[in-house]
Amino acid sequence: MPIGICPTVDFVFKLLFGNPKHSRIAIHFLNAILQHLLKVKEITFLNPIQEQEAEDDKLSILDILATDEHGRTFIIEMQTTVPAGTHQRLAYYTAWQYVDQLRQGQNYVSLRPVISICVLTDPLFRNVPELHLHFVLRSETGVILTEDLQVHVLQLSNLRVKEENLRDASPLEQWSYFLLRAETLTMDDIKRLLPDEVFSEAAGVLDVVAKTPEQKRRYEARLKFQRDEAARALTSEQARELGREEGRLEGRLEGRLEGRLEGRVEGIDEGIERGELFGRIKTLQGLVGVAESTREELSDFSDERLTTMLEQLRDQLRNRNV
Repeated sequence: MPIGICPTVDFVFKLLFGNPKHSRIAIHFLNAILQHLLKVKEITFLNPIQEQEAEDDKLSILDILATDEHGRTFIIEMQTTVPAGTHQRLAYYTAWQYVDQLRQGQNYVSLRPVISICVLTDPLFRNVPELHLHFVLRSETGVILTEDLQVHVLQLSNLRVKEENLRDASPLEQWSYFLLRAETLTMDDIKRLLPDEVFSEAAGVLDVVAKTPEQKRRYEARLKFQRDEAARALTSEQARELGREEGRLEGRLEGRLEGRLEGRVEGIDEGIERGELFGRIKTLQGLVGVAESTREELSDFSDERLTTMLEQLRDQLRNRNV
């Protein structure tokens, strides 16, 4: 039967990637993220998960904090919603961990890289199709200032790998598939689809959660909390979208009203100009002794024709006075 435990629930995510008993899982995942960068061989967790944490402490799951044999610090977090300020928060905590290394009297060269990894079920960048985004400090032309500050974003919703080509997928794509699908798979499915032993070990962690009453209660409490958070976020987004739509509608109505008002004003101005032109023509017609045109007759003429008539009448008046 399916394992029935979702790895993206933060309590389970930390059991997977923040557990000293299963450090091989975290090392494999980190190397999948780092790809071409210096590989991790050993890892020390600075805030390992306490499996015996009190039930009333169930809402205080922290990000995973670890270091490797190269002195690099890793911040690993799981997010099922994208609250406002997520971009800034990622930059802030990465920079804060970097600055916090330096003690009085130490030189800047003693600073070691800090690498933040944010795994999201919803995309942080909705118009960007990439599964994995890697940010460092660089110039517009690609010159790297430093790789000491790194942010990796894993947008699980952008995974395009299917079951039939999973064996040929990259390790990062395989981890993404595991995080998204493990809940619905059996242990045998995982061994068949993801033959690397590290995935079987990870599935074993999920299976223990499913079969341990205390951990299962903890999991269900966190699952409910995350669903409630997602519902609140959805409600907020719906409210913002409604506000945006109302704003767009208001703008269109205001634009139409303004356009109509401007049209009326322009029409009035044009009417005044033509009325003055009619008056001049009729006055000159009286002075030169020709039959005055009616307003209806003049209204049928174009502005160009009216102007020509006005000039001809002025010429006739000047010739009479010579």
